[in-house]
Amino acid sequence: MEPVTITALDFERCYRAVSTRDSRFDGQFFTAVRTTGIYCRPSCPAITPKRVNVSFLPTAAAAQQAGYRACRRCLPDAAPGSPLWNIRADLAARAMRLIGDGVVERGGVPGLAATLGYSQRQLTRVLTTELGAGPLALARAHRAHTARLLIQTTEMPMSDIAFAAGFASIRQFNDTVREVFAVSPTTMRTELRSSPRNDVVAPAVPGLLTLRLPYREPLDTAWLTWFLSAHTVPGMEVFDDGVYTRSLRTPHGYATVRLSFQPGHVRAELALRDMRDLAPTVARVRHLLDLDADPLGIDEALGAGSGWSPGIRVPGCPDGPELLLRTMIGQQISVRAAATHTARLVDALGERIDGAAPLLFPTAEAIAEHGAEILTGPARRVAAIVAAARAIAEGELALHPGRTAADLRRDLLTLAGIGPWTADYVTMRLLADPDILLDTDLVVRQGALLAGIDLDHTTRWAPWRSYLSMHLWKTALVERGAIPTLPSPIGSEAS
Repeated sequence: MEPVTITALDFERCYRAVSTRDSRFDGQFFTAVRTTGIYCRPSCPAITPKRVNVSFLPTAAAAQQAGYRACRRCLPDAAPGSPLWNIRADLAARAMRLIGDGVVERGGVPGLAATLGYSQRQLTRVLTTELGAGPLALARAHRAHTARLLIQTTEMPMSDIAFAAGFASIRQFNDTVREVFAVSPTTMRTELRSSPRNDVVAPAVPGLLTLRLPYREPLDTAWLTWFLSAHTVPGMEVFDDGVYTRSLRTPHGYATVRLSFQPGHVRAELALRDMRDLAPTVARVRHLLDLDADPLGIDEALGAGSGWSPGIRVPGCPDGPELLLRTMIGQQISVRAAATHTARLVDALGERIDGAAPLLFPTAEAIAEHGAEILTGPARRVAAIVAAARAIAEGELALHPGRTAADLRRDLLTLAGIGPWTADYVTMRLLADPDILLDTDLVVRQGALLAGIDLDHTTRWAPWRSYLSMHLWKTALVERGAIPTLPSPIGSEAS
């Protein structure tokens, strides 16, 4: 079954997915049941409703806007995110990425519209047409999800949860929770604590949130394990016994995250300086691990049985400026040498915090001012890194997931020291663009030679050439022995 598009949901395909409880479509659309007034994820274990009683909506916000409440059995808001926000590059998709990162909570609809370069009226019209709800309703759905997580995973007072989740008042928080979940916040806490949840486990340490971040199986853990461990920067990242720990800047401070791969989910332990950063931190972790991808659809398009391991992901990033500056530091040197150079920069200019990863990546301002004193290597490369940091610090270069690939790539190429490979690599990872072929990368070219693929003729694999690049990269690294033999991908037939 092919992925469902947002603008024209096909009733028969959606109903077939609901009838078979196909979890691959969780998060791609929602089932609204007129007779019960609830909306569910496609894999909800409840009895399949009759055709005449259902309709299919593109977002949870659209269902809420239409007066439906969330199913308390399948928790549709806890489904993996839709892969369409990465496949599509239109205004609606880019807005959804920014809404997930909390832009509306921080700057309102005016801030979202300004970031995207559209008027509020035009933005609202497009989102309502494409997604069934305007920016305020979409942001409200995200706030409801964040509130539910805090209600069931913390002992925070409800008044604190209200403001941490982004609500303007306690009354608005109470009304939204009752409307979306059909129970009061207090009742929700009692009920959810008394039964197992599919996305939350009890916190082991006070103040530490432990979540289960779902993904669509299979998941190539060997590839992600190599990528995270090979690029680890001492001081701000740790990879030990299958657990990846790192510090990262958040809109209101910083966080430390500990991630480990489990069947059906990633276990994420989050230590947040400010609880308002829960939703953006979860969104950035999901983006880092590409957890919203549709691996079965991608693997089928790239050719099942090709010998490539199923479920490969394109690693994203938790911070745009960090991604660009680390990439520039690593130009034309080995991955290990890049980690060493970056660690030196982080140790000298990074902010010190508490935790297992006690350093934050330096701000662009700090690198622009002092980077030339710390960085070593060719003078032109050091000057280019400092200039890029200055462009970021002064607002001349915007690095956020709401940009179009064409605009971002163009802006990157205007900077000294940034060529096509760096521009493509940063664009691919920052925007989760699924169709960027890293055909100038030496390792990718070696993988293509081993796989017998002509990189001049790859259009048949569009729009998944970023994933093709990862397969070729992995093929070359396995041949070199750089990636050790690890267990089969989680969720694959071989597992």
